[in-house]
Amino acid sequence: MPRKFTREEVLRNNTKESLWCIIDGRVYDLTEFLESHPGGEFVLLQAGGKDATIDFYNLHRQSVLEKYSDLCIGGIENEEPQVIRHNPGDLSVVPYAEPAWLTPQFKSPYYNESHRQLQKAMRVFTETYILPEAQEKEVSGEKISQALIQRMADANILGMRVGPGKHLHGRSILNGVLKGEDFNYFHDLVVTQELVRATARGFWDGNMVGMTISLTAVLQHANPVLKEEVQRDCLSGKKTICLAVSEAFAGSDVSNIRTVAEKTPDGQFYIVNGTKKWITNGTWCDYFVTGVKTGDGLSVLLIERSKGVETKAIKTSYSAAAGTAFVTFDNVKVPVRNLLGQEGKGLKVILSNFNHERWMVTCAGVRMSRIVVEECLKWSNQRQVFGKRLVDQPVIRAKLAKMISLVEAMQAWLEHTTFQMTQMSHSQQSEHLAGPIGLLKMYASRCAHEIAENAVHIFGGRALTRTGMGNVVEMFHRTTEFDAILGGSEDIIGDMAVRQAVKKFPKSML
Repeated sequence: MPRKFTREEVLRNNTKESLWCIIDGRVYDLTEFLESHPGGEFVLLQAGGKDATIDFYNLHRQSVLEKYSDLCIGGIENEEPQVIRHNPGDLSVVPYAEPAWLTPQFKSPYYNESHRQLQKAMRVFTETYILPEAQEKEVSGEKISQALIQRMADANILGMRVGPGKHLHGRSILNGVLKGEDFNYFHDLVVTQELVRATARGFWDGNMVGMTISLTAVLQHANPVLKEEVQRDCLSGKKTICLAVSEAFAGSDVSNIRTVAEKTPDGQFYIVNGTKKWITNGTWCDYFVTGVKTGDGLSVLLIERSKGVETKAIKTSYSAAAGTAFVTFDNVKVPVRNLLGQEGKGLKVILSNFNHERWMVTCAGVRMSRIVVEECLKWSNQRQVFGKRLVDQPVIRAKLAKMISLVEAMQAWLEHTTFQMTQMSHSQQSEHLAGPIGLLKMYASRCAHEIAENAVHIFGGRALTRTGMGNVVEMFHRTTEFDAILGGSEDIIGDMAVRQAVKKFPKSML
């Protein structure tokens, strides 16, 4: 049973030889921690023998206490901790920290019990297995471990990340939480939004995102034998795959691809020459879903890492854990059976594949924006300046109001679009949702930009540091512009959406 102390007992331990303090009704012995405290011993000596609750939470997260829980030697008599301790899988009780469908006071027509069970299981999985590695690899820049890939494969999380489809049929998800046949786009949304809670942007992109945006093209357009082979390799965690479309001269301008594939005289192989740039996961992937020029048209080939394929890491403003690469194809021999779709009609393959990628980027961006709003709500209630909490300042409340309204609007539009996806085939989505999804992604990235700016103002100098209270805000502010580029520049896809709408403009209205 935990030992109980009186405040008088704590007060007597206020020297270097025996230094105690009280934080949220618990007693901490800081004596051995004096020399290793990052802020120096002077800060701790000021707290000796005192209740340091307000001062501690004016500087730190609850996670710091949990990290140094071994320093806790007991509690104060007749007092109980007031700060809520988080356990893996718990929903946040901070207002607006969870989408409305996860709060008890609101209902939604989109979600059922299977979505709630999946959400709970995914949050436990993320916080137990993914978050610790994500935080470690975000700093080290190392690629995701094979052990975590295998754990996700065994739970069929890898299969879920590719979206609904026959590849999930007959699979049991997360030890029976859901049958693969029942998996729909709202389950897909849940998976994406829970995984991003690891709050490590480089690792998020390194966590098999290359597979998420490329295996879909194989499943939709490869011949049956190739599809089965690659699906088995990737969903089992044995091999990894990425999308290799962008080039130095062809980013959003896909039609300007210069990588060339020429058939051998016997017609059995393509010989591929060219380069690709900004390829997520490319530094370590086994397969490359590659846009190539064939004759006068554009085609897509599945290229396996082999002789002539070289990859080099690109330094970006986020973690090397994403595996962003420059890829060179030097006389690479590719069997014609690796053609995805029809030769010369690869643009259709690439563009149809973009819909799920852009939707997934939006799902993640909306959830990350909400996490930042939660951080700002907690900090503004925690931080005291000029004798009052930040949230007591009208200017701070105005910023929070704007951020909350943007997040709620994004989530509502996202759920509306997701519902339309559940009602359409893949081809119907390509025809009717390319424009709306493009506009949604553009709106989400613009909202994220404004949320990041307001968050920096709320956190002040802490928003510039990669450790401590403001690390999530710093990461978000540094990386939020990526979503304006990935999957197609927001200006380009916004223009595309309007051009598609104009094509359907009724002449009778002119």
